[in-house]
Amino acid sequence: MQILDWKTLTTKQKQAALSRPAQTVGEQIKTAVETIREAVLDRGDQALFELSEKFDRVKLTQLTVSTSEISTAGERVPDALKSAIRLAKRNIEKFHQAQQNQEVDIETQKGVRCQVVTRPIQRVGLYIPGGSAPLFSTVLMLAVPAQIVGCKKIVLCSPPPIADEILYTAALCGVETIYAVGGAQAVFAMAYGTETVQKVDKIFGPGNAFVTEAKRQVAQTGTAIDMPAGPSEVLVIADEWADPVFVAADLLSQAEHGADSQVILVTPSRLLAESVNRELDKQVALLSRAETACKALRHSRTFIAQNLNDAVEISNEYAPEHLIVQVENARALLPKLDNAGSIFLGAYSPESMGDYASGTNHVLPTYGYTKTYSSLGLADFSKRMTVQELSAEGFLALADAVEQMAAAELLTAHKNAVSLRVQKLRSC
Repeated sequence: MQILDWKTLTTKQKQAALSRPAQTVGEQIKTAVETIREAVLDRGDQALFELSEKFDRVKLTQLTVSTSEISTAGERVPDALKSAIRLAKRNIEKFHQAQQNQEVDIETQKGVRCQVVTRPIQRVGLYIPGGSAPLFSTVLMLAVPAQIVGCKKIVLCSPPPIADEILYTAALCGVETIYAVGGAQAVFAMAYGTETVQKVDKIFGPGNAFVTEAKRQVAQTGTAIDMPAGPSEVLVIADEWADPVFVAADLLSQAEHGADSQVILVTPSRLLAESVNRELDKQVALLSRAETACKALRHSRTFIAQNLNDAVEISNEYAPEHLIVQVENARALLPKLDNAGSIFLGAYSPESMGDYASGTNHVLPTYGYTKTYSSLGLADFSKRMTVQELSAEGFLALADAVEQMAAAELLTAHKNAVSLRVQKLRSC
């Protein structure tokens, strides 16, 4: 990776150095996705059959995956992998159950009771990519919190043929409705509904540029989505005590995701930076997705920071999806780290642990959105409502203040809603 000395860069050069690979939704993709949307809206299931044959090269006779197909798929999953998935599920459940919202119920003043209550989103749709790397781990990350919260309807879409591991994991998580539909058409089917696919209120899950664009479009027409999406990324803060073998492995574990992924190393040690580059050359040659990783490394870079405080400032400005801290006392840096989707502290906390089985969620904001968005959690599957209840005594104590404020805003009806009640109470 290119090594840059941070202190020698101008402000403009720093901004350029921290920029992501160009994330452009070209007119061609936008137009193609709009065409898919119109097809799904106009022809429903028929369009889904046609698009599956066109894009997935699969001729389907039905969209819903039967319970017998799900059961048979589970039998084909190796027992060792089933055990691993169950272990991951237990940890994810434990971490997300701890996020249960506490009910708020207080008197702000005598006779004025205010509450916050939460309710599950009624209908949620989970999109799970297929292709060469079926992400059955994402089923855990989405279905487990949906189940804990109590969403009444959980549907899952994945491109046909759906991998056995995805079907097994979905069944393990209690997902009963699975559709063999992928791509942008799956997003539109869940957003608007078809003869078979049930309409949902919010759509979760990653996908390619077409899926991402489809989510953007449905978000503009009333269907909620989990978060803005972009290429995957990791930033590693490492000092001279870090193991270059570990650092290189962590960088490559993200680089292999896609050619548009980006990996960043920030370190005060040029010696470590050079050692990591040598390790990258050794390790990348052994990867099954070496070509993809090499493409990602071309627009990735290493920054030489003056010290760890400087490294933290660089990280906070970049705001990575994943942040790995491999320094002598990693936890000491945690209070200073403000912008990251998920943080991995210490030499033995690789990103892979969070991606699969530590318990945290791997669905994270990217492309700098960690400055304002959070990692996926229990709250994303629920909604808050406020409640207020005033006794007559509490109402009268607050009435004058509200009348004054309503009058000052020239909202006479607001004032009257209070004044008429005051007159009624005082006439009794």
